[in-house]
Amino acid sequence: MTAELVRGQNHPLSQARLEIRISAGTPIVAAAALGDENGRIHGVDWVAHPGAPTQPGLEVSRQAAADHRLAVDLDAVTDAVHRVSVLLALPAPGGGPGPVRFGSVAAPFVAVTGLDGSEVATYTITGLEAESAVVALELYRRQGAWKVRAVGQGYAGGLAELLTDQGLPEAVPLAGSIHEAVAKGLARSVQAPPPRQADGDRSRQAAAPAFGPDQGGTAPQGSPGPAQPPYGGQQTGGPGQDGPRPVHGGTGAV
Repeated sequence: MTAELVRGQNHPLSQARLEIRISAGTPIVAAAALGDENGRIHGVDWVAHPGAPTQPGLEVSRQAAADHRLAVDLDAVTDAVHRVSVLLALPAPGGGPGPVRFGSVAAPFVAVTGLDGSEVATYTITGLEAESAVVALELYRRQGAWKVRAVGQGYAGGLAELLTDQGLPEAVPLAGSIHEAVAKGLARSVQAPPPRQADGDRSRQAAAPAFGPDQGGTAPQGSPGPAQPPYGGQQTGGPGQDGPRPVHGGTGAV
């Protein structure tokens, strides 16, 4: 039975390999951060984001989208990790037309699912207004067991303010690099049209034949470290760690 969470509510997790499915009414950026027992992010290599989409136990999308699937393997994170936070943000202004605050878009919906797609817990993030970034939910370890908690903490200062609040010294440059990676992804997805031919050139070209109706025409393992590719040809996730295993599933205290 699916647990429909409200802000601050938690629910136990019986599976280690999960997906975090996100639906929004507009393209958003999705990231995931590893935290210690106090929720502090120790460095940029503790954050999976579009510019570095894989970290130990995590895999996220490389670009902004209205729907996301994040892969989480809680067995792959180290003992130093006690929290996995799911972060959402609107793309930075200047990359094209789009909303600049969550209050102007549909409330994002987040679901924690098993590998078979069955929902474990869901959360609709309501009450956002001027915020452009939000901690959607967190998976946290307490006395050896993992739980999910609905957070819904928004930040009007965007990703930079959010990451600063979680103790990351490099919050501002990392936020900038995330938005830069998203902007590059959008640029790659919209290709320029071919050059327009002059009328004289078109007149010299043979017409193309007309066709009639009958003619056919997962997440790295080990300690937090530099981003790794999720499948094949992988390197170790960090010093003294075993090689990565693929993650096949998507991604706190009472």
